[in-house]
Amino acid sequence: MKVCIGGTFDILHKGHKLLIDTAFKIAGEKGTVFIGLATGDLLKNKKNVKTFEQREKNIHKYLFDKGFNSKVVIKPINDEYGPTLNKDFDVIVVSPETTKTAEEINIKRRDNGKKPLRIVQIPFVNADDNKPISTTRVKNKEIDENGQILKTGD
Repeated sequence: MKVCIGGTFDILHKGHKLLIDTAFKIAGEKGTVFIGLATGDLLKNKKNVKTFEQREKNIHKYLFDKGFNSKVVIKPINDEYGPTLNKDFDVIVVSPETTKTAEEINIKRRDNGKKPLRIVQIPFVNADDNKPISTTRVKNKEIDENGQILKTGD
C-alpha cells in the first residue's frame, strides 16, 4: 500500500503524530509512506517555521522511536498537491482541515485519467480544553505538544 500525507510539521504535536501513525498503520509492513514537507509558498503565511532539515530530523526521530519499519520518503512540497496528481498512491491521510484538498486532488486525478485516492480522515486531536491542538496554540504557549494547558485564557 502506498500512502501519502503532507504538512508543515513545524512542532510535531499529538495531532501530527496521529496523522503519521495512521499512515503507517494503513501502509503496513510492506507498504510505503510519502511525507510531503511544506516549503516555499506553503510557508509564506507562517511565522518562524523551523528549517526543512530540522523538521525532517524531528519526523525521522519520531519514526525511529515508534519503530516503524515501513519504507518512508520525506520530500519537500511547494504546493498543496505535492506529487499526488502524478504519482501512484493508494491512500491519502488527512485531517478535517485538509479533506477538501484531498477531494480536489481526486477530481484532478480523475480528469487526468488516474485512479482516485482513498481518503482517510483522522479526527482533530483536542487539547485538555476540548479545542483542537495546533502548532499556533503550542507556539502561543497555550498548550504543550500533547495538549496540556499551559496558561488560562482571559
